[in-house]
Amino acid sequence: MTEYIEDSSSEINIVSSQDFFKFSSESHSDPFSESIEVINKYDGLSSSFKRKNTRQIQKYHQGISGTRSKKIEDPDVTGYAMFEVVEPPYNMDYLCRIYEISSPHHAAIDAKVSNTVGLGYDFIETPETKDRIEEVDDSDSEKLSFLRRKLSRAKSKMHATLDSLNEDESFTEIMKKIDTDYESTGNAYMEIGRKVDGTIGYIGHIPSSNMRVRKERDGFIQIVNNKIVFFRNYGDTSTSDVVGNDPRPNEAIHFKKYTPTNNYYGIPDIIPALPALAGDEFASKFNLDYFENKAVPRYIIVVKGAKLSDDSQRKLLEFFQTGLKGKNHRSLYIPLPADDGQSKVEFKMEPVEAGIQDSSFRNYRTENRDEILMAHRVPITKVSMSSGVALAAARDADKNFKEQVTRPTQDYFDKKINKFIKEFTDMFYLKFNELTLTDEDTQSKVDERYLRMQVIVPNEVRSRKGLPALDGGNSPIVLNAQARAEQTAQTTGNRSRDQQRENNSPDSSGEARNPQGEGRVSP
Repeated sequence: MTEYIEDSSSEINIVSSQDFFKFSSESHSDPFSESIEVINKYDGLSSSFKRKNTRQIQKYHQGISGTRSKKIEDPDVTGYAMFEVVEPPYNMDYLCRIYEISSPHHAAIDAKVSNTVGLGYDFIETPETKDRIEEVDDSDSEKLSFLRRKLSRAKSKMHATLDSLNEDESFTEIMKKIDTDYESTGNAYMEIGRKVDGTIGYIGHIPSSNMRVRKERDGFIQIVNNKIVFFRNYGDTSTSDVVGNDPRPNEAIHFKKYTPTNNYYGIPDIIPALPALAGDEFASKFNLDYFENKAVPRYIIVVKGAKLSDDSQRKLLEFFQTGLKGKNHRSLYIPLPADDGQSKVEFKMEPVEAGIQDSSFRNYRTENRDEILMAHRVPITKVSMSSGVALAAARDADKNFKEQVTRPTQDYFDKKINKFIKEFTDMFYLKFNELTLTDEDTQSKVDERYLRMQVIVPNEVRSRKGLPALDGGNSPIVLNAQARAEQTAQTTGNRSRDQQRENNSPDSSGEARNPQGEGRVSP
């Protein structure tokens, strides 16, 4: 059985090859694995809860007339049984640590976070709000404009309200922390605090490494720095604090990556690629050890037919050890004795490593990097520059990344978060901004075509760009006869020369020149 033991807390600790996926609580901290005697000294526990735990510790065998056994027993009861919480399938502290020590894993998570919640968010009119707008007569432009201005003011107020619920962090910063936990450990938590009147007054992030789910699913327990806190499920305002005396416990929303092997916790995407992550770490450490503890000499000095004096040996050794550092092309003079009739004096310096020194396991580390990125489903172009990747392939990879990775996660977050957004307004719902695959120039052409074809109205474009509505901007654009003819020609494509030029143009508009002989012929 192969065993690897690392004594540094900043490196992967693998107990054995068979137990690769089982992380020992002895190697990584878990505040819930402490004994009842230790946890009973923590802050946040009520007196009744402590007495209950004390009775559980002091179990004894009893006979006739209250006669008791005096033998000492060692109850194997930890915080998991004490608080009736479920132990996660993987050590949370370990999953948090590998986010900091693996560069491909770290880059993949940051890329997913930046493109999922880091692009900001917006408030979109609910279907009910859109129905109210459509009910207004199109001819009543004044009423439509008033309604649009009212919606614009309400949207601005919602942005300000959401950011005011946390004095230290904006909502986007909170979501970045939540998504980082979500991708690192497969679990994330948002805290909801209510004011005395029952309305929401605080939202924030709770680290997933020290949160556990109760078996009864009636809340969560957090242990940090010898302090214990109970959280209700979001929307539950009746469950009392099961461990302390808090009359109004805060609520928590649990985000988790689904796994069919556990009904309480999720698992991160890195789990299938843990062997690649460990191999990459060991290969990197091997290269560091090579440079730090290398024992192979660069040169071997051969003296034939003579013997160097002790003083010459000392000077020669000093020259190679200290005299060459930072001094290129320095000359070395070594006096040699004259040849005699029987032997010829020779002095040679033979290089041992004359070639360029390269890192070991280059292909192996590249394969590990690709496997880690494949587990995250993040293209290489999102984490670094990769040679040999064509522009068209990069665009297809970005499209797949958006459709298969970031958008489903955004939909999941949207649904969870809009549960408490409904407590503030029924006119809008929150939606995270999606990764844009088109540049500003291309998007403006798309908007122009839709406006000409009366698919959208000007205020819809302005609303998407965060601009205020215009008077009369809720009515479709009416084209004159010449503009309609131009639009018909562009839509039907009956200009064969323009259509041919359009088909032959490159992906990046405006960067290509007309082939020789093409273009309009001057009269």
